[in-house]
Amino acid sequence: MAEQMKITKYRNHLPLSNKIYRMVWLIGYYCFFRIFPGRLFSRWRIFVLRCFGAEIGRGCQVYASAEIWSPKNLQLGEYVAVAPHARLYNPTLISIGAHCTVSQYSHLCTASHDITDGGMALITSPIRILPQAWVAADAFVGMGVTIGEGAVIGARACVFKDVEPWTVVGGNPAHFIKKRKLSE
Repeated sequence: MAEQMKITKYRNHLPLSNKIYRMVWLIGYYCFFRIFPGRLFSRWRIFVLRCFGAEIGRGCQVYASAEIWSPKNLQLGEYVAVAPHARLYNPTLISIGAHCTVSQYSHLCTASHDITDGGMALITSPIRILPQAWVAADAFVGMGVTIGEGAVIGARACVFKDVEPWTVVGGNPAHFIKKRKLSE
């Protein structure tokens, strides 16, 4: 016989200050970030993200159509690229190391809901992407995942567990494909 769970009303536990910050960020996103496409405005978009609390190294490129839930929970090392239509849902920290690429339509998700709680409380855990890694097109990276240095997440892969350094993974759920070796 199936167990019954007591269902309760969902309560958003994020503080009022977070909700106000998000409202101001959404206004800033649509007025000062999203409407400035192309390489010409790259530095401007980085400036706007920094104004909202993002820590961004030099030489980064964040495209105008990238969706960032909370800049204050974003750290980018040097020469990071966040491609068009990438989605960074970060109620908690997303840290991306130097020389990484997050390709188009990828989704980095640091939050979910507690399925054992009748109120489906929000749970979060940070994502860490170490230097020289690549998250390929349309991939999904779940909460709490660390992607090792130099690892490659294949196109459309779904990653729910840590990925070893210098490996290539793919599929749903992602599994080991091969070791990554750089040519001389």
